[in-house]
Amino acid sequence: MLNKLWIAVGLLATLPLAAQVDDKYKDYREVYRDSSVVAHTKDVFVEGADGTNPFEVVSNPFRQNWFVFGTAGAHTFRGDYSKDGPFMGTVSPDFSVGFGKWFMPWLALKAEFILSDSRGYTEYKTAHYGYGDWIEGNPGYRKMKTRWWDLGGSAIINLTRLYYGYEGYGARDHMGQLMAAAGIGAVHHMGYEHSYGSDNELSAHLELQYSQFFNAKKNVSLDLKARALLYQTNFDLEYGQADHAAQHVDANLGLNVGLTFYLGKKGANGWRRGGSTVHEREYKETQKVIMKVKEDERPRAVKSGTLTFFVFYPNNYSGRNDAPIVAGAPVNAIDYLAGGIFTQKQYTDGSLRTIVDLPTERADKDFAIDFVPRGYEMLTDQPLSLSLDKADMKAFADKAGFWYAPIDDGLHTWQYRIDDATLRQQLVSGDNYKESESFGLNAHSGLATVRQYMDLDEADELVSFADMYAAMTSNEGYVSRFTDAGTVDMIRDILDRGAILLIQADGLATSQDNYSGADAERVGQERNTALADNRANTVISWLTADPRMRDVRSQSFIYNNKGDIRKVDDPSTRGLNAKLNRCVKVRIRYMIK
Repeated sequence: MLNKLWIAVGLLATLPLAAQVDDKYKDYREVYRDSSVVAHTKDVFVEGADGTNPFEVVSNPFRQNWFVFGTAGAHTFRGDYSKDGPFMGTVSPDFSVGFGKWFMPWLALKAEFILSDSRGYTEYKTAHYGYGDWIEGNPGYRKMKTRWWDLGGSAIINLTRLYYGYEGYGARDHMGQLMAAAGIGAVHHMGYEHSYGSDNELSAHLELQYSQFFNAKKNVSLDLKARALLYQTNFDLEYGQADHAAQHVDANLGLNVGLTFYLGKKGANGWRRGGSTVHEREYKETQKVIMKVKEDERPRAVKSGTLTFFVFYPNNYSGRNDAPIVAGAPVNAIDYLAGGIFTQKQYTDGSLRTIVDLPTERADKDFAIDFVPRGYEMLTDQPLSLSLDKADMKAFADKAGFWYAPIDDGLHTWQYRIDDATLRQQLVSGDNYKESESFGLNAHSGLATVRQYMDLDEADELVSFADMYAAMTSNEGYVSRFTDAGTVDMIRDILDRGAILLIQADGLATSQDNYSGADAERVGQERNTALADNRANTVISWLTADPRMRDVRSQSFIYNNKGDIRKVDDPSTRGLNAKLNRCVKVRIRYMIK
């Protein structure tokens, strides 16, 4: 975790970083330049703890991040005489249950109850948990068995997150995670009466665990554990005799399989980043630009710059449930924003009851359905929502071959796409369930509005989401109506020939939330922070899926969400102020000859 935090802070403090070393720049030498810039930034502070780094993970209240687990497996007992009979005679099943709490994404404590027995062999002449006749082929020994339970506590280190850093809520990164645990326990032996030795002793616990999660929420994992329980040498009541010395440690060594259930709505992934109160200030900084320049060329032969674009979203939508990283998803969030229709849903029967997803299409093609507005904030003065008048719906069906459908939860009728998690959230006005205004914010024609109202550095090269989409796909078909050809060529040239130094995504949401129940302020903050988080994650996922991004170092992708919630007093979610503050700001630092 700390590695990633240090990398992120260092990158932001000394932008841009050393140029990425790849085949394009392997023959280049380093050239240093100093430059001073004046920019507007946002310092994000946790209330009551000013100065908290926005890249740090904030520990949650004690009641959060708990988990329960159960395992089953088998172990072999390794005692003084374990080699004096068949190996299978030392193997026993074991079972365990437990619970614990994560205090940070990489650190947890757990308590565990284990029930099992240990089997092996002992000298025939002793009563060391021994029973039965001589072992066939080895008459000096007989079988040994002791039933026991162990109650222990361990500290868990998530090695994956410690090395790579916390992946962020809802991220599908690190679906498999490696963990290590160490702790102590108290053992009680049961049955097998004896007149000497201890019924109770201490144990040491060592464990290596691999957990495979099933979804991005990471609320259930399948666990494979390699475990060692270590005891003082008299676990099997063998202290050593005059004719031999007992080994130093007895042990149960085994493998277990189990399930872990992470409690709470956010599962194992619910960690907040520092910051809930936003303060704006102006500052001046000096940046050292480190570039790679070919030995026989002057520094001016290489250009470095910052490509900036915004992706604007409908209210209560982030692409969380249909992000591009979900293989085979019927709705691709980015394609929906570029050229999707309405809610991207249709009725499937004549009674107009059953509703299913419509697949999205790439927007760099000519659509068969070209007689209605498509894409969010692409067309000016033509919003995405369509009429729900039955005559208009039938006219559409006659042309398109299907009936389009709103999203209806029985209480509200949404007329634009939303996340499943927001389905039952109530808006302050019935008009807000549809899109009735459009400012073309995702199109090239909307850049003047974006530049007027959004925070930008003077040196930023501002392009539109439509321009970026066309450069990532092709500047053809529907999307070409909303791009600038020269800008698309410029972006494509950077992606094809340039070296990407850093990609930073900032998620943004508005303060609009109509929840009035218990702890309303916190609930509203969490809802909007989740939207901001997921919007940024959707865009980063889209960018990283591009083959041209494969050479970019993973550390160069900075998911820089600060839980940035903008205050919007307008009760309408359709106004310009609300729309401007539902977005992701992406800055791409690049270098190109």
